[in-house]
Amino acid sequence: MTTRFELRFVSGNQHKLDEARTILEQRNIIVSPVKHPIEELQIVDTERLVKDKALKAFDRLGEPLFVEHTGLYLKKLNGFPGGLTQIFWDTLQADQFAKLFGETGPNQVKARTVIGYIDGKRFHLFEGEIEGTIAGTPRGNRDFQWDCVFVPDGYDETFAELGDLKNQISMRKRALDSFAAYLESVHS
Repeated sequence: MTTRFELRFVSGNQHKLDEARTILEQRNIIVSPVKHPIEELQIVDTERLVKDKALKAFDRLGEPLFVEHTGLYLKKLNGFPGGLTQIFWDTLQADQFAKLFGETGPNQVKARTVIGYIDGKRFHLFEGEIEGTIAGTPRGNRDFQWDCVFVPDGYDETFAELGDLKNQISMRKRALDSFAAYLESVHS
């Protein structure tokens, strides 16, 4: 993509906004944050949750935009909580989450980001995943939800401890790269 392209990202999470900006601006896509609260469906089905959120946002704004949801899929719980990760995390918090899912096996987990993009005519989904484990104790900054307990495969540090390296390897990076490739193909 040779020209800069601007796109609205509807999210109330400043950490997600910052990561999306950092990752997409490398591809000449400018992220314009829109902090309208969108009530999320409380369901396990992440794709349905994202589509509902994108349609609600589009109804409100009437212009192309994207939303995202990132969830954890715990092997120990057969892929739960998925779309319900936020409620799950808010209820348990870092110490209890690490104790329940990191201290005893299996502690394998998949982190998955699903992006929903609505261009005014069609709805599109893009996703990225990364496998990892849950640390037995939270490590690093606790500001961005479960980053302090997620250890990506091949690393010994949590996302919170990895700092900027996270933006090179994360599920969000993978989903945003897929999204950016699509945008480049339709806007070139």
